[in-house]
Amino acid sequence: MLLTQMPQDAHQALLIGRLWVPGVGPFLVAVTPQDVLDLSGLATTSSALLELPGVAAQVRACLASGQAKRLASTAEAWANSDETLRKADQPWFMAPCDLQAVKAAGVTFVASMLERVIEEQARGDASRAEAVRQAVVAVIGDNLRSVVPGSPESAQLKDVLLAQGMWSQYLEVGIGPDAEIFTKAQPMSAVGPGAWVGIHPGSQWNNPEPEIVLAANSRGEVVGATLGNDVNLRDFEGRSALLLGKAKDNNASCAVGPFIRLFDEHFSIDDVRQCELSLKVQGPEGFVMQGSSALNQISRDPLDLAGQAMGPYHQYPDGMMLFLGTMFAPTQDRHGPGQGFTHVVGDVVSISTPQLGTLVNRVTTSDQAPAWTYGVGALMRDLAKRQGSG
Repeated sequence: MLLTQMPQDAHQALLIGRLWVPGVGPFLVAVTPQDVLDLSGLATTSSALLELPGVAAQVRACLASGQAKRLASTAEAWANSDETLRKADQPWFMAPCDLQAVKAAGVTFVASMLERVIEEQARGDASRAEAVRQAVVAVIGDNLRSVVPGSPESAQLKDVLLAQGMWSQYLEVGIGPDAEIFTKAQPMSAVGPGAWVGIHPGSQWNNPEPEIVLAANSRGEVVGATLGNDVNLRDFEGRSALLLGKAKDNNASCAVGPFIRLFDEHFSIDDVRQCELSLKVQGPEGFVMQGSSALNQISRDPLDLAGQAMGPYHQYPDGMMLFLGTMFAPTQDRHGPGQGFTHVVGDVVSISTPQLGTLVNRVTTSDQAPAWTYGVGALMRDLAKRQGSG
């Protein structure tokens, strides 16, 4: 896998990551095109760093002072992040988040909203998807972009669809007043660049979901962004929305990275609003699928989604990583006419945008991906040992 693509303006980007150092554990780091630099003098965890007031200025000052010692070459750490080629005695990049809650907003784009309705109507059966798609579009159309969620117009549309028997729980969160916010993964469980991502072995209809992920501190302040793959099981969720947890939260089913880019004078929430994501899936049999997702087509503003996920009614004392959803809805036939897309073991998934770089992962099943064994307890023990030896 090629893991070498950083943001196109990496020389001026403030990139925060986590580096696994064999025999010691994870280090919070700043990443430049040349070097991986230890930020332990500012904070020991990604979560704690984002709590700092004026975090971008503090990181920049730390780097300018020379206090952040070099831990590795960026190129060498990149190369060793490919889990299929990894040398266990050399450092590699991990997911850039640690103690933060990992949340996700669903049904935030019209295209994916229609696909969710289709999944529901097809009851998770991929072979019925095309016929159902035609029936759904015939009733509700394929362009709901002008409908503002929670507006009087969306309420009127709901009445019309109810009368025609076409209202859906997905339309409710897509154009209703309340966004869908769910827990994607547990803190510390996300995998990083170059790692295997897992598909539940019982799934026969699934897909990647290329997304922007916001990084927020405990005060609800969004201070940066990264990329994510919200791996999705279309058949499980299509059978029943009550299977959402099983469809979304499996071993290695959440990929985040490669780095959190902090907001500063070169990158802001307005840049996030204009990000265009590219997706490429390369199969072991030669299959190639490409797609895109443009944040300027999102139905709800990213800060509105963050405000619905965290606020006076719901706190996250270690901060939050929030997946913003995707407009990418794969319909390209892979295994036969009308079958649509589904993963096979060995697929290589690349998610990229010029401002955030590229997140690359290879697909396996969740029972074959490396088990998640390094949790909060292990992190605390390693940090305590490191401080004791220092």
